[in-house]
Amino acid sequence: MEIDYQYTLPKASRPIIIIGAGGIVNDAHMPAYRKAGFEVYGITNRTKERAEKIAEKYNIPRVFDSIDDAIAKAPENAVFDLTLMPNQFEATLEKLPDGAAVLIQKPLGDYFEQTKKIIEICRRKKLKAAVNCQLRFAPYIMAARDLITKGHIGKIYDMEVKVSVYTPWEIFPNVVHHPRLEIQQHSIHHIDLVRSFLGDPTGIMAKTLKHPAKAMSSTRTNVIMEYAEDVRALVSTNHDHIFGFDHQESYVKWEGTKGAIYAKMGLLMNYPDSVPDAFEYCIIEEGKKPEWKSKQLEGSWFPDAFIGTMSSLICYANGESDHLDTSVEDILKTMHVVEAAYKSSDMGGVKPEYGSI
Repeated sequence: MEIDYQYTLPKASRPIIIIGAGGIVNDAHMPAYRKAGFEVYGITNRTKERAEKIAEKYNIPRVFDSIDDAIAKAPENAVFDLTLMPNQFEATLEKLPDGAAVLIQKPLGDYFEQTKKIIEICRRKKLKAAVNCQLRFAPYIMAARDLITKGHIGKIYDMEVKVSVYTPWEIFPNVVHHPRLEIQQHSIHHIDLVRSFLGDPTGIMAKTLKHPAKAMSSTRTNVIMEYAEDVRALVSTNHDHIFGFDHQESYVKWEGTKGAIYAKMGLLMNYPDSVPDAFEYCIIEEGKKPEWKSKQLEGSWFPDAFIGTMSSLICYANGESDHLDTSVEDILKTMHVVEAAYKSSDMGGVKPEYGSI
């Protein structure tokens, strides 16, 4: 079976200016842009030495002294790639030229009040703004979307994201002490992914929890996203599985009336070294026993999915596409779901009426 899992590259590239020089730039943005052949015009960072180090490694021709300097010297058709922390988004977006194309790192704010301010700025300045919710563009996700769009597995009635791994949060010093760690910084990827397939949920039930021996705010989460009465959508994450690899899990699974798809997210296992991804599907054929088939896909979440988000933005900014996949307006709905998940977690479940009879 032919499966199309390639994103659409822009016909005409645009110069990219990267604002921020953290680990994600070194590990994902620059490897992705180099692989795609995108032009990175320049980079800036609060600590200039970090920007210079990445510029030397990836042959970026310009290191700007500041954000103001980068914006002042930007070509008219530049795309701004914001790899900052959310508390820096508002001030930076205000400085961009009206109508500019900008890719904003997820999450779209640390809290919903911050999200609303970011949205207001993007609307007022008419920015062509997208959010880097790049899991949507991982090869195994694109492959699954192709099979589903073509109707091969029928109507989806079950979608599950399961992560049970050991995540060394200490390698992420900017977020390890975040008061909204797990959902805001990690499960947001999975919540956004479910939305991209099933649409906007009508209700949310969630619980996010900390580990008894760790100081972090939360490392494990369950989120149930409500849709039709015959559709189950579940995100279940556990970053505290310290018991070896034998029973680690990291997958997305879709079940439909005609078949099913299983995608292993190898990146999250044995992090940061990872393990290979896997993509399998089962199409029901009348009179035959169910048979799972494997498809070898090129690329992975890192860095390939980062090509997808930037390609989508450049195509939209060029007028080559009238749809911006991860627009701020779409990701605003993901942030609404994230906020609802925290509210649900804080409210707690329904208490059984013990002793009532």
